[in-house]
Order: sequence, then C-alpha cells, then structure tokens
Amino acid sequence: MTAKEEKKTSMRREIMEWIIVIEIAIILAVILNKFIIVNAVIPSASMETTIMTGDRIFGFRLSYLNEDPQRGDIVIFKFPDDEKQLFIKRIIGLPGETLEIRDGKIYIDGSSEPLDEPYLNVVPTGDYGPITIPEGAYFMMGDNRNNSADSRFWNQPFVYRNKILGKAVFRYFPNMGKIE
Repeated sequence: MTAKEEKKTSMRREIMEWIIVIEIAIILAVILNKFIIVNAVIPSASMETTIMTGDRIFGFRLSYLNEDPQRGDIVIFKFPDDEKQLFIKRIIGLPGETLEIRDGKIYIDGSSEPLDEPYLNVVPTGDYGPITIPEGAYFMMGDNRNNSADSRFWNQPFVYRNKILGKAVFRYFPNMGKIE
C-alpha cells in the first residue's frame, strides 16, 4: 500500500469514527430527552421570583417513579386546556383535599390556619373555592399569585398525575442553579 493510499484509508477511518461518535451522541440525547429529562422555557412571570421569565429549566422525568408529587413541588406538566402546551407551576392542592382561598390565603380541608408559603414574595389577593380536588389530581398555582394564569382560571382546573412530566430541578440558563 502506498503512502497516498494509507493516508486515504486513515482519513476514511477517522471520518467513520466521527460519524459513529455523532450518531451515538444523537441517540443518547434523544433517549435522555424522551425518558430522563424534560426541557422547559419559562414564557411568563407567573413563577417569579422563584423562576424568571426566559429561564431555561430541566425537569427530571423519573422524580415520581417511586413517590407521589408533594405540595410545594414545582412541576412541568401538560396544560389541561391544551395538552400541546407545557406549563410549570407549584403543586398547592393534593388529591382528595378541599382547598379554599380567602383574602389570598390558602386553607386546606377547613383548617383555621392558612398554608405556610415562604416562597411567596407578593401579598396574594382574592378568593376562590372551596373546591375538592379529585383523586389522582393536583391543584397548581404560580408563585406570582396576582399575575398567574393557574388552576383558578383554567376550564379544567386540575392536573392529573399522568400529565405531570417531571419535577423542575435545575435552571441552566441564564443562571445555573437548583430550583426550590
């Protein structure tokens, strides 16, 4: 084999190696996106100041594999009124609970004490309910309560468990960090 032929063979081998690496990367990205993470871009101010408009978020699809969603979790889900849209909100009401909002404060199952919500940076207003959350469903609200189109305003106010895609866990743009 001549030096020219060896160089040509070497170049083909290198190109094939790069093609294989790129194919593997694409397959891994598809698997990761389909089964492990859900990617979301925040389009509105409904979750400010916890999550800001324009933030890019990773949700972990496996978060609820062995446990149920909990009150206070921020989740990415299919919007009940149009499942082609992804929404991100905080779980406020759990399955089977009766929820009522009086003067912006949330009361669960007739409690005399309002729900403790340390993540709120606004003084919420308004009344809603009482409403009983069906089994297998959740009541969602934004942290920016006075500027949030959430369960209070949807035609179908509940998000069912099978429509929750993942728990928001990490902001990767413009700032990186854990979401709480």
